[in-house]
Amino acid sequence: MLWLVLAFMCLVAIGFTIRPLLGDLQQQRLLTGIAIVFVAAASAGLYSYTGSPDVSSGASQQPDVSAMVASLAARLERQPDDVNGWKMLGRSYMTLGNFQAAVSAYERAVELESAQNAQTLVDLGVAMAQAGGQQLSPQAVSVFENAIALDPNHPEALFWSGIGAFNRGDAPLAATRWEQLLATNPPAEVRAILEQRIAAWRGEAAVPAPRSSASQSTPAEQAGAIVHAAVSVSDAAATALPVEATVYVIARDPAQPSPPIAVARRLLSELPAVIELSDRESMVPGRSLSGFAEFELVARVSVSGSPAAQPGDWFSSTIVRPADDANVSMSIDTQVP
Repeated sequence: MLWLVLAFMCLVAIGFTIRPLLGDLQQQRLLTGIAIVFVAAASAGLYSYTGSPDVSSGASQQPDVSAMVASLAARLERQPDDVNGWKMLGRSYMTLGNFQAAVSAYERAVELESAQNAQTLVDLGVAMAQAGGQQLSPQAVSVFENAIALDPNHPEALFWSGIGAFNRGDAPLAATRWEQLLATNPPAEVRAILEQRIAAWRGEAAVPAPRSSASQSTPAEQAGAIVHAAVSVSDAAATALPVEATVYVIARDPAQPSPPIAVARRLLSELPAVIELSDRESMVPGRSLSGFAEFELVARVSVSGSPAAQPGDWFSSTIVRPADDANVSMSIDTQVP
């Protein structure tokens, strides 16, 4: 369920970035989708918390959500130290779209827990974002950062912290937060969205997933290869790196390194190997590898998994002129300082 919600939030976050370009109809649909998610999630829990066991089933006798919220709020006036009740009240106000009241309820829960519960802090941060018109205020971002301090691997906190960092112009931190989110092993569909945004924030195009050995290039495909790179790794690098580290083989224009022209991805355990790059690996439509008479070829082992160079990575690079020689040898033997 958590990853379904995060997948939804990823799409919403991408929507936020283009919201000024959308008309009123699209905005109404987006807000309606958010409301549906909150209603579905909160209504059942609210009823189980405040509903009467004497109420029989039947559509005509379903409890009224607003009445239940009012009942819960009244009860909390008599029992102000019920932390779970304040959390439920916060979720209930979110259901009703009363985001400022939700903020107040979650603030009370955070106070009762001495700000030591990461999930409650995240719930407060989301309520603050909604109360601010779906904009992350500095206060909301601070709440998410406090949640990460308590739980460095909290997926929702990492997600919203990344959005907050990007909104204030700190793309590197945004990418770092979502790379931490990737490390929590999200489903493939969520991972694809995260990787695309991370690549954009790092200033590189998204990289296709690595192919298994069963899906390596066929002879016919190899015939179309523009460069054949025999890539190996030095003993020093092999000793320092995990065998499942990611290896990027990147063709780029030295005069315009980003975005790369073409990229292939393998695992360190697959080396040594001959890795071919062709127009199939080109990253930008209309900017094919075959259109370059000369390019730089970089083979890099990424410690973090990011396609962008990071301290601690190991690499090798060479200039390739396919018309002169399309076969090159590269030994990954230099560490990024």
